Amino acid sequence: MSWAANAADRKEWNFIETETADVRRLQRSCSASLLTIVALGACGPSALSQAAPPSLVLENTIPLPDVKGRIDHLAADPEHKRLFVAELENGTVETIDLATGKVAGRIVGLREPQGLGYLPESNELVVASGDGTVRFFRAADLSPLVEIKLSDDADNVRIDPMTGLVVVGYGNGALAIIDPATHSVSNTIALSAHPESFRIDAAGRRAFVNLPGAGQVAVADLVTMRVTSTRAAGYAANYPMMFDPASKGLAVAYRLPARLVISEADDGRVRQDVDTCGDSDDLFLDAKRQRIYVSCGSGDIDVFQAVAEGYKRSVRIKTRSGARTSLFVPELDRLYVAARAGNGKPGAILVFRPE
Repeated sequence: MSWAANAADRKEWNFIETETADVRRLQRSCSASLLTIVALGACGPSALSQAAPPSLVLENTIPLPDVKGRIDHLAADPEHKRLFVAELENGTVETIDLATGKVAGRIVGLREPQGLGYLPESNELVVASGDGTVRFFRAADLSPLVEIKLSDDADNVRIDPMTGLVVVGYGNGALAIIDPATHSVSNTIALSAHPESFRIDAAGRRAFVNLPGAGQVAVADLVTMRVTSTRAAGYAANYPMMFDPASKGLAVAYRLPARLVISEADDGRVRQDVDTCGDSDDLFLDAKRQRIYVSCGSGDIDVFQAVAEGYKRSVRIKTRSGARTSLFVPELDRLYVAARAGNGKPGAILVFRPE
């Protein structure tokens, strides 16, 4: 997933004014998810056009001492207020205590840790690495449990909310289905290229998978363990993806050119296609506020707000050059952005509070 950042580091932060009480009441009244509004136009244009731009406020900066190079994906344990950080070039994974804002533990000796997943029932952390290993650790103390070897390039990790199975993208094109009870691979799904971001539709028993190497988005059946269809990607370098179960909308961000495309998950029909920030790597829905957050290596977060005619970018928040991975945690109501070290600044997790 390596991709060069394409903008210089910015020194300033973009703070946006807090919405008025009237806007807050308006947002509560428009309770449908963002993509439902895109599909159905649930809120009137005259009301939303009067709303002030939404904001993300930098609430805290959590330093990551001795972390060099690119930081990859994040995972969270909301109950215990823990954030896990895959520090790819550092060969480490750290636990951050979000209550204190400090590093609480570290796994060392990994080869390009990329994807992370948290299993609340067993309190275990799953780490997928570039050497093809998928390792399980006790989340409480980061002690090792089991190591599974896939072919190579174990990347994104998802937990199937219906079954609790661990799904890992890896190699030249496959998803590994891992049973966390036995810590073993129970099935695989063959793909036409290496999978980048993928999302699970638990109700439909489907996985939507970005395959930038093939210029495709694949749809895999999680019951038959087969790809049922593929559709051509709208542009090149389709890395981040988001699925909205409420409206069955699929959002994909592209790097070449920098576009955000929302389509029908079932048939691929495009709903909206707009410009976004460069070198995107993560994409999340804030259903509570009807927003999409796109984090980019250009040093920006793009915030898209639902409006009657679909959605539009309401604000661009400055972060740091290369800070392209992030995680929105609805239970904690925070967006966490991973910022690599550079220009005299240490690596850090930037904590943004939506307002």
